Amino acid sequence: MYLKYFYDDELAQASYMIGCQATGEAAVIDPSRHVNEYLQIAEEQGFKIVGALETHIHADYVSGSVELSARTGATIYHSIEGAENGGYEFPSSLNTKGVRDQDRINVGNVWVDVLHTPGHTPEHVSFLLTDGANPDKPLGVFTGDFVFVGDVGRPDLLEKSVGVENSAETGVKQMFASIQAFKKREDYLQIWPGHGAGSACGKALGSVPTTTVGYEKMFNPAFQPTDEQEFVEFLLDGQPEPPAYFANMKEINKQGAELLSNIHPPVLLSVDEAIIKDLASDKNNMVVDTRNAAAYSRGHIRGTINIPYPDSFTEWMGWLTDYKASVYLIGEDNHFEKMQNALHGIGIDHIAGVMSSKIVENAQEVRTYENITPHELKERKENGNIRILDVRFQDERNREYIPDAEHVMLGHLPSTTIDQLPPHDKPVAVHCASGKRSAIAASILLNKGYDVKNLQGGFMKWKKEQLETI
Repeated sequence: MYLKYFYDDELAQASYMIGCQATGEAAVIDPSRHVNEYLQIAEEQGFKIVGALETHIHADYVSGSVELSARTGATIYHSIEGAENGGYEFPSSLNTKGVRDQDRINVGNVWVDVLHTPGHTPEHVSFLLTDGANPDKPLGVFTGDFVFVGDVGRPDLLEKSVGVENSAETGVKQMFASIQAFKKREDYLQIWPGHGAGSACGKALGSVPTTTVGYEKMFNPAFQPTDEQEFVEFLLDGQPEPPAYFANMKEINKQGAELLSNIHPPVLLSVDEAIIKDLASDKNNMVVDTRNAAAYSRGHIRGTINIPYPDSFTEWMGWLTDYKASVYLIGEDNHFEKMQNALHGIGIDHIAGVMSSKIVENAQEVRTYENITPHELKERKENGNIRILDVRFQDERNREYIPDAEHVMLGHLPSTTIDQLPPHDKPVAVHCASGKRSAIAASILLNKGYDVKNLQGGFMKWKKEQLETI
């Protein structure tokens, strides 16, 4: 038997290849959209990829099952459990096969048994792996977004991201039942989860890539409650706000994404600053300056948004991009391909053009903004000549905040109307925890007509200086 682990750092997403050397067949569990890595390994190992196995309808990245099937002829195996709450809607032209609890999928002399493990989503399944050379005992379980290292999948995404009413309460109760059943499995079984630390599909995912059933029984906080209500309160408490793009991912993955070969590549544009201004002024465009925040603050072209690459680039592009808009990227030439791949991974396919950052660096007319220290902000706050805007997540805000600071989470800034924001009568100091998110917010607020100051070091620096908080 062959087993290979793949990991996408941008999305904290894991996928796996299983294979049978005797028959030369292989399958991929939860493939990413960029399938070349699977094809390369299959060629090296002499495998034909015959299956693409889906644990559930993913919300945080574009599934590569359709792409892999188109390139190899592989059958897409997907759950038909829980379809009444939103199942797959693959077109009939695709090579697909629906599976239910206890079904078996053979990959040569290796097989997986389907386990219905609802909770994260109603249709979620896990795959119990057995090597035909030792058929009496399975090796482990591909748990997708059911069980992670030190955590379990969040049950609230359908309600928060897609608006399925009361699905969080239903999901958390399903998760409790799934965990109680899973705890009866043998301690030795390995667990191969679908995500690692940094994914928004849980609230406290560990960074260790694999674990065992026995270890999770002992140390996973979600495995400890034996009372359903206690579990419900534990799991729903403190779940972070899901990124806005999750709703788009759900819709894309129900039917399958457009093949990458059908997407027009971005054009390398040799333009001047005036043309960039024109592009940025069109509401149907989004022009993103991917330089670091310090460079952007020293000089940038009016109308652009600063989302630095690579720092959380994919996450905040997902939060802030209008998926119907044409996206233009300003950056380093050697970053464009990686940025394009990252954006395709979350379904941002309308990348119309890329432009060298040298255009901005050589521009004659640029806009700037000022960075401000905590003590400078304190003094101006006491003098009453500045406003403060907190752009952290709501759970961060709930724990502690700067007195008199107003709050709009960064991901909501583009759609927040002027009447919901601070008045323009004074400069606005924007802050997050460290200063990175607030730098993105500063670029958005500049385009809304504000005189913006960015708090250096953010709330952490403010606290370190022992300034007042509530």
